[in-house]
Amino acid sequence: MAVRSYHGRSMKPRIAIPVPTSTNPEYNSRSWPQYAEAVRNAGGEPVEIPLNGTPRETADLINTCQGVLLPGSPADVNPHKYGQEPLPECNAADPARENVDELLIQDAHNLYKPLLTICFGTQSLNIWRGGTLIQDLSPVPVNHSAGRTVAVAHSASVAPDSTLGGIVSSDEAPEQSGFLRLPINSSHHQAIGIPGDGLRVVARSSEDGVVEAVEGGQDPHNPQAHFVLGVQWHPERTCDISPASRALFSRFISEAAVWKPRPIHTSVASVS
Repeated sequence: MAVRSYHGRSMKPRIAIPVPTSTNPEYNSRSWPQYAEAVRNAGGEPVEIPLNGTPRETADLINTCQGVLLPGSPADVNPHKYGQEPLPECNAADPARENVDELLIQDAHNLYKPLLTICFGTQSLNIWRGGTLIQDLSPVPVNHSAGRTVAVAHSASVAPDSTLGGIVSSDEAPEQSGFLRLPINSSHHQAIGIPGDGLRVVARSSEDGVVEAVEGGQDPHNPQAHFVLGVQWHPERTCDISPASRALFSRFISEAAVWKPRPIHTSVASVS
């Protein structure tokens, strides 16, 4: 179990996880506990970040955390943020969730806190880093919208030389044609179009090439200095059957356990 020492006593790293949506309590009650359980089982302490707090309240809570996890959501990121008009297939945006995500991403980047993003969270990260999204994948033959009842929807081809490639095992993701073929679930109708600044595409759908994972800190000269990993699937749903899912959370919590604040004064703590 990953722990670190604070003021002479051992504590689990605290992981900020925003409430997934401001409009669907049923979705929140079903999904947030799955992320929390995955974090707990990996040795971390999940911290719920409400979507209705003031920036000051949110910043104060974020400051108590050593890592950030951005979960999925039934909403879609506002397409105007990446210079596009919404298509009819788009789900409604959730400004409250987007605002909290932006505070969390800013804090993680300012202070180099480990950042794990999942599904909507990965799309949110990509937009914050200046990228774009494919607004609807309906014409694509792969069933990316399979949903939470399908344990394995398709496979992802993972770059072996990536951080993600070092996390998954060859037993679960055997090498094929130079990539690790990882079976994954899928519950999304949008995906990354143009990757954001400094984000490396490290996994794609094996069948149609849709981006399934990105990684990379914001420092182009030292991308490994900051743990940033975004996946398009939902590993929190498959921790009971997938060693790769458990390993993903374990690596994230291990990074949070050894995180130390950077000597700067530009975190979201300065928000008034």
